[in-house]
Amino acid sequence: MVKYFVSLVIAVLMLTSASAFAQTATVASMTETERAQLNSLRRSGLEELYNLDYDKAQKDFKEIVRLYPSHPAGPQLLAARLWIKTLYESRRLQSSLYSSQSFFSSGDDKVDPKIIGEFRNLTREAKRLAEVRLKQNPKDIEALDWLAAIQGLKASFEEAVERRHFAALKDGDDAVDRHREVLKLDPTFIDAGLTIGLYEYVVGSLPLPIKVVAGITGFRGSKKKGLAMIERVTQEGTWSRDDAKTLLIVLYTREKRYSEALSHARELSAKYPRNYLFRLETADALVAQAEVERKNKNTEAAAKAEREAFATFDDLIHDRSVRETVSRALDLVHFKYGEVLLTAGEGERAAREFLAATKVEHAEPTLVTMAHLYAARALDLAGKRDEALSQYREVLSRPDIYAAHDEAKKGLRQPYKTEIASSGM
Repeated sequence: MVKYFVSLVIAVLMLTSASAFAQTATVASMTETERAQLNSLRRSGLEELYNLDYDKAQKDFKEIVRLYPSHPAGPQLLAARLWIKTLYESRRLQSSLYSSQSFFSSGDDKVDPKIIGEFRNLTREAKRLAEVRLKQNPKDIEALDWLAAIQGLKASFEEAVERRHFAALKDGDDAVDRHREVLKLDPTFIDAGLTIGLYEYVVGSLPLPIKVVAGITGFRGSKKKGLAMIERVTQEGTWSRDDAKTLLIVLYTREKRYSEALSHARELSAKYPRNYLFRLETADALVAQAEVERKNKNTEAAAKAEREAFATFDDLIHDRSVRETVSRALDLVHFKYGEVLLTAGEGERAAREFLAATKVEHAEPTLVTMAHLYAARALDLAGKRDEALSQYREVLSRPDIYAAHDEAKKGLRQPYKTEIASSGM
């Protein structure tokens, strides 16, 4: 059960590019001016997170800490920023290569202990501040909401960064319980539905035998109810509308509702032009939709969707408006371009993009290893066996990561035949 839960949640984490846990602030002891200032700083910082500017976001969140040292918002948002920045720098915000089972059991890509220590200090302080308020008033809705946010953030970090699966599950459950309390006290607090909706969807997605066991132990959920709750947040939420849309890109893709995933990806791409990750999701959705069109014998529509997907990557590589941001992650862009080309049956072109990823200056080492592996597979599918063998050997010459060596050895024994699964679940 835990592994299945984790596989869904980690996909959300790879997609999300801003804190999914920012909520409303209504502190009774604050003046209207103070509330407006706190919300303005939070809104500005979150917008910078969505546009991948972690330094500016940090500046805004530190200002919250300075102005409102007794409020949990500052340390919680700083912790969220640290988590997202860590995922971004390790290329985990968006890449299907981390969806394999080996990701969850491998500890080869450990994060700097200083980052883990800083994150724990921030969440510990945020939790302390929220609990102080709850001791004064157990029905303090805002304090309950922030406590839920903190527990949810801890679960995300424990899973995506530390791989502490059971700790993540426990803290995730705590976050859901707290948000259920919030909704009992105030049914109009729509943002709380994001956490609960994800929980409902995940548990409702469990295979039947596991779902039966889960029900006995108290875990119950409904995919339909979960999606409905998240969709409501996109329409009525105060702070979490874009977070909910980001999450729905993943869930709609899993449900093969590609046109709806594409709609949200396009909307967020336009709203946050400096966030190239949404463009990558747009391209993924286009290629997935093209496959559907091709199966329905709509060859012209399929070709059109693929052309748009390829053009998206070409624009990312050459667009001056995002060049500064993309230049720090060209390895990921080339890798994702290779994935969509391979899904479209363009094996030789895909191999070129995978290999381009390996040659980017300061490319992330883990991604380089996987790019060589995927290049080998693409070359096999393109009928270039000798070149594929060379790439498999290159994988074996590098440190093992996510069972890449085992996959390379399989490739050396026989040509790769199965298509690589596209992004999503």
